[in-house]
Amino acid sequence: MEQTPKRHIAILGSTGSIGTQALDVIGQHEDRFQVELLTANNNSQLLIEQARRFNPASVVICNPDLYDEVFAALDPLDIKVFTGIDSICELLKGPQIDIVLTAMVGFSGLKPTIAAIRAGKAIALANKETLVAAGGLVMPLARQFGAPILPVDSEHSAIFQCLQGERARLEKILLTGSGGPFLHSTREELAAATREQALNHPRWKMGAKVTIDSASLMNKGLELIEARWLFNVEPQDIEVVIHPQSIIHSMVQFSDGCVMAQLSQPDMRLPIQFALSYPERIDLNTQRIDFAQLAKLTFEKPDLERFPCLGLAYGALEKGGNATCIMNGANEVAVAAFLEGQIRFTQIPEIIATALSRCSFVAQPDLEAIYSTDFEAKRIASDLIKKS
Repeated sequence: MEQTPKRHIAILGSTGSIGTQALDVIGQHEDRFQVELLTANNNSQLLIEQARRFNPASVVICNPDLYDEVFAALDPLDIKVFTGIDSICELLKGPQIDIVLTAMVGFSGLKPTIAAIRAGKAIALANKETLVAAGGLVMPLARQFGAPILPVDSEHSAIFQCLQGERARLEKILLTGSGGPFLHSTREELAAATREQALNHPRWKMGAKVTIDSASLMNKGLELIEARWLFNVEPQDIEVVIHPQSIIHSMVQFSDGCVMAQLSQPDMRLPIQFALSYPERIDLNTQRIDFAQLAKLTFEKPDLERFPCLGLAYGALEKGGNATCIMNGANEVAVAAFLEGQIRFTQIPEIIATALSRCSFVAQPDLEAIYSTDFEAKRIASDLIKKS
């Protein structure tokens, strides 16, 4: 039997939650995958460890202050070391890279993702902010350069898997979410919520920013916008459903009323691996579902009064233009401020709502307008935090 050629992979954000789990997947299938590029922002020690283990051709440490440390550790191994976001964009043009896993956090992932798309690379998309901020530009660009976009978020991977082989019309996406650590908290409890409580997610192990987004339900808002662009559906055809057990990762309803769902134990390695190995489905040493042990699967509507971030996302998506970019930029600043103890948890949606009302609206933004919008939204949010 002929051996499957190895896929050569670049991991942008290799020291974060998605990046480390991706390397776990690759470590289980070294006959199928070869790491070509690893990048990190500040975690130089883990980047060095990863490079020694997986022997990529190149690494990028974005913080220039850490370049000498990484270079001294890896130069004897003949691993090329670079610094800065522009280095990432240039390296992604290399013909040896087949697929780019975009696991950088926040708006910073947009520029290298676009560079990878322009180079015609397959994109394993874990950076949802790319489509939230600029989905109307990124998806046509991907079609223009023949760059397939493969979803890595568990919800979008579930939808993608449910659509495989289907010819029927997609009628509705049912986007599930656990509800986070504050699902049944009162408004008073939310106002007093601590950083530690918000980071204590009941089902998933994720990075700090994504975990806070999950606690505020902004993560569902970002995923709602991402789903609109990935699957070319209207906002009214996406319904968010709270499913605390996190066994059903999302569902698709078809025109005959049939609903298909993708089920698995909560483990991000599964959607990561599916994106990297697509269209094949390969072995993974993840926990299997024991249906006899499942007491129940429950569902409920999200409470938009206690969790206004989700309502803000619906509103921004309906408004169109650069509204979702404004929302995303303000949210990034607000979440960072909450993590640093500068604002209360319930101030996050207040800051986003104010930024949406004050930031310049552009009905048909180009890429330059998207970058300007992100800057303006973050400046407005930062000013609000200083005044608070």
